[in-house]
Amino acid sequence: MAADTASTDPASQLLVIPELFLKWEQVKPQATYLRQPVGDAFIDFTWANVGQQARRMATYLNSLGLPLGSHIGLVSKNCAHWLIADLAILLSGHVSVPFYPTLTADQLQQVLVHSECPVLFAGKLDNWAAMKSGVPDGVMLIGFPGYGPSGPTDPDLMSWESIMAQYEPIRDVFHPKPDDLFTIIYTSGTTGNPKGVMIDYKAVAQAMNDTREQMLHDTPEARFFSYLPLCHIAERNIVEAVCLATGGTIYFAESLDTFAKNLAVAKPTHFLAVPRIWTKFQLGILAKIPQKKLDTLLRIPVVSSLVKRKIRQGLGLNNAQLIITGAAPMPQSLIKWFRLLGIHIQEAYGMTENLGAVTLMPRYDMRDGTVGQLYPGMEVRIDSQTGEIATKSGWLMRGYFKEPALTANVLQNGWLATGDVGTLDADGYLTITGRVKEMYKTAKGEYVAPAQIEFGFADNAYIEQICVAGQQLPQPLALIVLSEIGRHADRIVVERSLEDTLTALNPKLHTYERVRKLVIVRDTWTVDNNLMTPTMKIKRNIIEARYNANLQPWYENDEVIIWE
Repeated sequence: MAADTASTDPASQLLVIPELFLKWEQVKPQATYLRQPVGDAFIDFTWANVGQQARRMATYLNSLGLPLGSHIGLVSKNCAHWLIADLAILLSGHVSVPFYPTLTADQLQQVLVHSECPVLFAGKLDNWAAMKSGVPDGVMLIGFPGYGPSGPTDPDLMSWESIMAQYEPIRDVFHPKPDDLFTIIYTSGTTGNPKGVMIDYKAVAQAMNDTREQMLHDTPEARFFSYLPLCHIAERNIVEAVCLATGGTIYFAESLDTFAKNLAVAKPTHFLAVPRIWTKFQLGILAKIPQKKLDTLLRIPVVSSLVKRKIRQGLGLNNAQLIITGAAPMPQSLIKWFRLLGIHIQEAYGMTENLGAVTLMPRYDMRDGTVGQLYPGMEVRIDSQTGEIATKSGWLMRGYFKEPALTANVLQNGWLATGDVGTLDADGYLTITGRVKEMYKTAKGEYVAPAQIEFGFADNAYIEQICVAGQQLPQPLALIVLSEIGRHADRIVVERSLEDTLTALNPKLHTYERVRKLVIVRDTWTVDNNLMTPTMKIKRNIIEARYNANLQPWYENDEVIIWE
């Protein structure tokens, strides 16, 4: 292992993980790096304190006698010790393999066996007792310090506190070479088993270097709010990596119940939210100020400014310089709605296999309907037959772990087949029109792209979730989960609103795309019932399978609006 001295190359110091951490640990050791909320208070971790804990844990990991580059698992909700454990894995010369904290025992077993992890960190979890049965025999377990009743308390877990007390901080940390493996990120498994995406240090460094102008901004006191799964590429990039690049501070959400309070306190300068979060924000605002009243207030100049500022402050976004949405398609109407409130959301597009960095909407040249402009260093080509998007850059994945055939299917001659369908204009703005796998033939033999139809319902405040289905039907139908506003509204009012939306939408669609029926289902689609991924994308195939037996009877029903 190399000596514990950071590289003299400025680009390396600025952009490479874990060298970035070593820089801030030395430059501003007493500045706050992580803020963990506990009730109304915070446990603050300085760069020096995080360094001490990560180095002690690295010493312990090295004491286990594992081969250099071993895969170390990490399963936990976002918290300060997630990042400390991740740093410890890297400083000890191993590969971090994070997993979603919502996995079932069977799912955890599948990824642990596949990833060949001899060690697993178990942290802030809702039900470790149920999850633990999926841990294969022989895997060593390390527990995070307790986070209240949800934290794992298990005698089989090696105690974090005892490791901190027994082991000295490592002095000679591992300095990775560009081609060394940094992490394996398992996809959320929208379809089929999750795939282990192998990402090396070179790819991360190249992506951060080429997207620096768009992502970092000149923010001396950068603040980040971490709540989306840190095992997902978007949060790993925009929170963990960009914070390390800026030397900023990361605030965490304590729980779903305290999310709004925690966000308001954090006042992030960089904020990422998936479309479902933006929909939740919108519905929360409309529950307090109905749309008609809001429209009236926004037409009054002085009052409009006050209302906008109050809403932004209430959300905690008054200081945000970079506000991003990604991980799933964002309805154009929703972006425009927030823009009227002075909240300028920049859509980003990418996938784990290209580090989530293909496009970003420029802050001052937004082109609605696109997902933004290509990053410098990113190339895109569109298949002339299928319309599928392929990307090429210096930050593509190495491949899928232990899946050479799957890798060969998507990586050819340096080009990554994304599975998305779209168009690219002369200025490098990309438009996504669907997913190759999601497009289906109706019984009439016409291809339908459901996501584009679903966007047409985005303005209806009574709708929280929607899935257009009907592969075996002559015309599509839409499965709908009502929003809280919709659930409390009069049924006749809801039906009229949905009929009005359908009447306005259908003439804009091709004849074969027009939605025949709207079915209001009883159950909300959640991560817990396996109808959404941990990044809040609907699992379309599982939803369709769940309601498959009813699709034909619903289609033949005389009513346009059907209640399950």
